Amino acid sequence: MTGQGLSMKMTDLQDLYTEQLQDVYSAENQLLEALGQMAQAASSPDLREGFELHAEQTREQIGRLEQILGRLGTQPGGVTCKAMQGLVAEAREMVEKQADPAVRDAGLIAAAQRAEHYEIAAYGTLRTYAELLGRTEDAPLLQTSEDEEKATDLKLTGLARSINMQALG
Repeated sequence: MTGQGLSMKMTDLQDLYTEQLQDVYSAENQLLEALGQMAQAASSPDLREGFELHAEQTREQIGRLEQILGRLGTQPGGVTCKAMQGLVAEAREMVEKQADPAVRDAGLIAAAQRAEHYEIAAYGTLRTYAELLGRTEDAPLLQTSEDEEKATDLKLTGLARSINMQALG
């Protein structure tokens, strides 16, 4: 999952928890940059607005991660999420494709949902780790982020219903 920090020795769940928090921090920052590009490329006003709202939400999620990492005495950064690098690269390919606007929008939704599912899995895992580690202040913050990701995924599914029909031609 991570590109850097391979020399970091992990001896227990606490070490893994910290490393995974860094990983999702990297993922969120990468996605935040991509969401602006995806919003500009979207032809559907509803999709553009959805990407812009998700960018605001992502900033809040980054703030929660910074809060948790701060309580752990760990500076954010130092780990690169390779999974999100790949997902963002695919989203950028869709932004740059010569495509009918509805087809591009359908592809942007597909790319965004892949990223959402990654984040849902990451936050669910982190919340479970926090609960096991007795990190009672962290678990609700991670649950909030997981719930937001799930809600975004549902909104994207709703948009996909109409946009995919338009992409049929």
